[in-house]
Amino acid sequence: MDFLGISGKTYLVTGVANRKSVAWHAARVLTEAGARVVYAVRTPERQASVQKLVGQAPVLVCDVEFPDQIERLQGEVAAVAPRLDGLLHSIAFADYAEGMQPFHRTSKRAFLRAMDISCYSLVALAQAFAEQFTPDAAVVTVSISTTRMAAENYGYMAPIKAALDSSVVFLAKSFSEFSRVRFNSVGPSLLKTSASAGIPGYVDSYLYAERVIPRKSALTTEEVANVVAFLLSPRSSGINAQHLVVDAGMAINYFDREIVRKVNREE
Repeated sequence: MDFLGISGKTYLVTGVANRKSVAWHAARVLTEAGARVVYAVRTPERQASVQKLVGQAPVLVCDVEFPDQIERLQGEVAAVAPRLDGLLHSIAFADYAEGMQPFHRTSKRAFLRAMDISCYSLVALAQAFAEQFTPDAAVVTVSISTTRMAAENYGYMAPIKAALDSSVVFLAKSFSEFSRVRFNSVGPSLLKTSASAGIPGYVDSYLYAERVIPRKSALTTEEVANVVAFLLSPRSSGINAQHLVVDAGMAINYFDREIVRKVNREE
């Protein structure tokens, strides 16, 4: 039974790095439900590694930092998939090469580059594929569970994700003038991915999240992927311009009595 209603539909999935990626898991859910997936990755090197994972599926190269590559991607996608039923934007970048700095010391160059790649790329891709989307297509981007918590080791990426969430709202409104294309964001809490491994101090935060989540086990990438697939499917047709948090209940449990007792005992 095709519960999601996506069998035979075609989706463009960006941002697959390896088997740990949210984009990879989402693409697997889509494929297993009978959809066709076209992949877009950042570099030729990644194209080669991802091609080994996906077999005969098209894997195209696009570094979204460069407008000419986005334009080229649109043409290459059109050649293999004239119509798209949806797009997964799972792209983020931050330069932590110099280590984590206090937020007020964020450099203009680092902030604007991260904004371009992590946020504006959604706008650019939506614009590039506007004519290619089917009337009821869905666009989903991967954000974070909250941008209101000043996690020191996440730094300037939280304000950028806040801009991404806001862009979803404005894209939904803008596209409504000529289509029924929907835009939504998924906000997972801490995940065990390759991208997160590059964030200073992430492991400690991840282990803490495991303690805070009511079920005492971490959120899985598969759980996030299932929500992404749902939002890309016709089953979510009534959801538009929303930020859907996927955190296994972590946000309700920061004052778990066992954690509070442990902290107080340590003091």
